[in-house]
Amino acid sequence: MTIKAYEDDNIFAKIIAGDLPCHKIYEDDKTLAFMDIMPQAKGHVLVIPKQKAVELSQLEPEYASAVLMTAKKVMAAQRKVFQREGIIQMQLNGAEAGQTVFHYHVHLIPSNFHELGQHATTQADMAELAEQAKQLKEAIEAA
Repeated sequence: MTIKAYEDDNIFAKIIAGDLPCHKIYEDDKTLAFMDIMPQAKGHVLVIPKQKAVELSQLEPEYASAVLMTAKKVMAAQRKVFQREGIIQMQLNGAEAGQTVFHYHVHLIPSNFHELGQHATTQADMAELAEQAKQLKEAIEAA
C-alpha cells in the first residue's frame, strides 16, 4: 500500500502560499495555526507544517517537532480563552482513517468528547471565527 502523493494545489498549500485566506492565530518559519472553518466545537484550531507532507511518516523531524511546539502554544491559548481543561488532539493519516485534506495537520479541539459535532458538516460563522482567532492570537502573544 502506498501513501497518497502530495498535491501542490490542496487547500492548506494554498493557505500557506497566501492564495486563500484563513483566520490565522500563530505562524513561524515552520508552522501555521488557524481556525478550522468546519469546526467540531468552538475554538477548533488546525496546526500545519510548512513542509509538503501528506502524513506524519513523511514529515522531517524538525517540522514534526515544530508542529508539537506550536500545538502546545495553541492549547495554552485555548485553555485561557475558552476556559476548557479538555482539548482533543486528533491527527488522521490517510483517507481510510478519515483524512480529507492531504497535507499533514493536527486538530486541537477544546471540548469534551461528548460535545463533538461531526467534522465537515457545518461551516462556522466567519465573524465568530475572526473573533476567536483574535482572542487566541492575543493569548499566544501574551504568553
